[in-house]
Amino acid sequence: MSTAEAKLAELCGVQIVAREPLAGGDISGASRIALADGRTVIAKRGPMVAREARMLAAIRTLGAPAPAVIGQADDWLVLEDVGPSRPFDARAWEEIPQALEPLRSADQDETYGWPEDYALRDVTVSNTRTTDWAAFWRDNRLLCHCPDLAPPLARRVEALTVKLADIIPARPPAALVHGDLWGGNVVWNGERASLIDPCAYYGDREVDVAAMTVFDTPPEAFFDRLALSPGWRARLPVYRLWMWLTHVRLFGESYRPAAEADLDRLGF
Repeated sequence: MSTAEAKLAELCGVQIVAREPLAGGDISGASRIALADGRTVIAKRGPMVAREARMLAAIRTLGAPAPAVIGQADDWLVLEDVGPSRPFDARAWEEIPQALEPLRSADQDETYGWPEDYALRDVTVSNTRTTDWAAFWRDNRLLCHCPDLAPPLARRVEALTVKLADIIPARPPAALVHGDLWGGNVVWNGERASLIDPCAYYGDREVDVAAMTVFDTPPEAFFDRLALSPGWRARLPVYRLWMWLTHVRLFGESYRPAAEADLDRLGF
């Protein structure tokens, strides 16, 4: 038995029978582990797993569906297996809003951010707490990227931030947002939608709505079920932009046109 398998067996409390690497995992890989007692679990390894475990616990505490943490030690995290995931169908788009709804009930004053920073590979996700949401988004989700962007793109982002307080609210209700809710971070097993791989913090819930439009095209019924505040469509490009800029830094210039298209939509 390898050292890794011994650590996983210790966390699971039972011997490992088989290990299957899962598809995806651009930031951190995961495997489905078959255990000697017949269960399967998901195992992840990386520098952020202890912080991920705390985020998942916060999501579950509010009653939103997310994997339970079975064990965490050193750089290993073992989670409940809520998959395998299926392609989204009409019922999935009905269930995802229900999965997000409990996050609105966070017992939280109007302070945005999270007690600790996070990271997506070598991109730091700063979560410095503030009572000004527009300032949080400006400093922690937009301007933070500019030193690592091509100068023309950085100048457009900087121009947007000057006017940001006119586009997004200063004090929206503080929900617990998943923070990286593209379709690959929702497991739809045909019965239930579960939230995985969070990058969580307290903020405007429209962040998660925008993220679901990055690589997916939700039907109108999805948005209708969320009962969003007036003007939400105009704000989605601002919130999508963080994901595009993060992807530019992680994966390269092929994502730059998407960032530029949302800046075009915003008039910058």
